[in-house]
Amino acid sequence: MAKLSVRTDQPEKPATFAAKPARGPRLTTAAATPPPPRRRKGISFGAPINAKGQAVFTRQLATLVKAGMPIMRSLEVLARQEKRPAFKVVVEDCADTIRSGGNFSDGLGAHPKAFDRLYVNMVKAGEAGGVLDKVLERLAVFTEKSVKIKGKIVSAMVYPAIISCVAGGIMIVLMVFVVPKFQEVFFTMLKGKPLPWLTSVVVAIADAMRNNILMVLGLLAVAFVLFWLFKKSAFGTRVLHWMLLHVPVLGDLFLKAGVARFTRTFGTLLASGVPILQALIITRDTSGNVHIANAINVVHDRVKEGDNVAKPLESTRVFPGMVTSMIEVGEETGALPDMLVRIADNYDEEVDNAVDALTSIIEPIMIVFMAVGVGIIVIAMFLPMVELIKSLSA
Repeated sequence: MAKLSVRTDQPEKPATFAAKPARGPRLTTAAATPPPPRRRKGISFGAPINAKGQAVFTRQLATLVKAGMPIMRSLEVLARQEKRPAFKVVVEDCADTIRSGGNFSDGLGAHPKAFDRLYVNMVKAGEAGGVLDKVLERLAVFTEKSVKIKGKIVSAMVYPAIISCVAGGIMIVLMVFVVPKFQEVFFTMLKGKPLPWLTSVVVAIADAMRNNILMVLGLLAVAFVLFWLFKKSAFGTRVLHWMLLHVPVLGDLFLKAGVARFTRTFGTLLASGVPILQALIITRDTSGNVHIANAINVVHDRVKEGDNVAKPLESTRVFPGMVTSMIEVGEETGALPDMLVRIADNYDEEVDNAVDALTSIIEPIMIVFMAVGVGIIVIAMFLPMVELIKSLSA
């Protein structure tokens, strides 16, 4: 009876002992699970940082990581010196994500307004390959080049826009306020005699602008709203993007800028270890032009079927032949990322030269147009005085 009681007690002990570990891991796992990162909220309108600020942040982060400082410590240092409250929240949140056991790319992905898919995927590839310092260095170079080329194009567009606004403002002031004063003087001095034809045309235009100023402003506002709606539509986007690539003089500039953006983005992603199909999708989404995006989409589908990049890219007839030829050489030699970056550097230089040449041409043209417009008004105002002097001398 004693032996039987011992045998019946022994099976119960393992069962009881096994039940304790079953509860133990649950308690241990729950205790070891880090709390989710605390998402701070900051007041921001639009993106918390612009492209130039992102380039500076990436360069500073790449320098700290390359010097051997851990990524979390680097983010804490950059967060302390950050002056923009909204972006300071973003950097602190990325540091909290790493502190709670996540990856840097997870923290970046939680803030799509500050970091796009290109940025996040490159960091993710760098983390997977253990080369985050090199990827951050490539990202710093990429963002700095992008800011530089964008600044060049914007400066080329801003100058003529400012000159046009100034010239238009001067013309409106002359036509609405100055010409009517001269008109009263002419009617008093000439005593009903007809005005010269040029003066009559200018006076008629001035009367129309002064009497219908509200209607003109309303038409301008309606035209602006219609253009904005047209630009937001799919058809309008396609039309405007096609015009940007084919308009005389400026079309070549925008095409070169698009080629430089495509090759630099694609090459940087490939060099960072991003798979080619994923790199093509990211490049397509960040191309900035519908027609270039459609061409990249064709390449993606063909590469997915087993084709290379150069042949389908050439079949789209969007990119210049030299670009597709250099890409083909890069594929044959196995140095496609380096070849793409080399193409981007070449086209960035061409864009710089084109912008400088365009700016040097636009300056005298805009000055001539403004001088002609103001000169016509001045001449039209002095012609009646010449006629009056002739009549008095006669």
